[in-house]
Amino acid sequence: MTTDQTNSESDRINHHIDIVVHDPSMIQQDDTYYLFNTGSGITNWRSDDRVNWERLDPIFEEAPEWTERVVPGFENHIWAPSISYHQGTYYLYYSISSFGRNNSAIGLVTNETLHPDDPNFEWVDHGIVVESVPGRDMWNAIDATLSFDDDGTPWLTFGSHWMGIKLVKLEDDLKSVAITPEGDEWFTIAQRHRYWKLDERDAGDSANPELDYDELYPDAIFELNRQSESGAIEAPFIFQRDGYYYLFVSWDRCCRGEDSTYKVVVGRSESITGPYLDKEDQNMNYGGGSLVVKGNENYSAIGHNSVYTFDGRDYLVAHAYDLEDEGRPKLMILELTWDSDGWPVIQFDD
Repeated sequence: MTTDQTNSESDRINHHIDIVVHDPSMIQQDDTYYLFNTGSGITNWRSDDRVNWERLDPIFEEAPEWTERVVPGFENHIWAPSISYHQGTYYLYYSISSFGRNNSAIGLVTNETLHPDDPNFEWVDHGIVVESVPGRDMWNAIDATLSFDDDGTPWLTFGSHWMGIKLVKLEDDLKSVAITPEGDEWFTIAQRHRYWKLDERDAGDSANPELDYDELYPDAIFELNRQSESGAIEAPFIFQRDGYYYLFVSWDRCCRGEDSTYKVVVGRSESITGPYLDKEDQNMNYGGGSLVVKGNENYSAIGHNSVYTFDGRDYLVAHAYDLEDEGRPKLMILELTWDSDGWPVIQFDD
């Protein structure tokens, strides 16, 4: 499967690519770009120019065996893959979960190369890195991305709804949470106000199919919860630039097509563990976040972003819900610039 789209400026891409993707993550190997996104077995693509994309075989033909314990009946629809390269190996973190619940886990699969015709091409699954359990954890183990601090220490950031975005130190092999004599190192680096009357099993949108909302909430609270953005934060991505760590997150509602309200906000810190402050010096742990990009007359919403530098230019990669195509999520590649104070700027007018 391929898709073609004319790029009016051959050296710039600042529009949607007409392929349906959710939660995209991109990387370059040699002269080829690879894209990974939510889908059956992890959907992935390749391109020579970031415009024309060829769909490849999924990473997993069948769901990893360990997923059945975490999500009974899991059908191999894998969420939010995130690709990184480190010391000769490609690391692809991925998430399994149930919509509206936090029985979730982040897994890891690795490869020496992304080129399918390379004789060394083989995906090796390493199982669970982090797991969240309903009733035990008030956080959600999905939407993971790998980062390194200035000392080369690896960190995994992740989270969705509940009590926000987490950051945890990894072992040097990047396959598990680092354990020290003092224990592991966890930080909460961003969260939003969560309505205090919500059941701990509720993400904040009255969408957990295991809950009886007629019994759980009065009608007024049920409707308020469904229509509000209570605790709606997810999809963290950390990008380093000029002495700062920039934390991008998505606010509000994804996955609702034309009714989606996703948007991207940012804060920054001189330390990877925070605190992350927005343009007004508001802490992202207390609801802070400066707007980077939101929907417009053509797209109801945009979110789950990552940021990359290709050929000396920075790009924000995300999905946006296309109002001209019944709200289907499309790949967005938007050039990202920086203002005089060092804050990211996106042009998203067409």
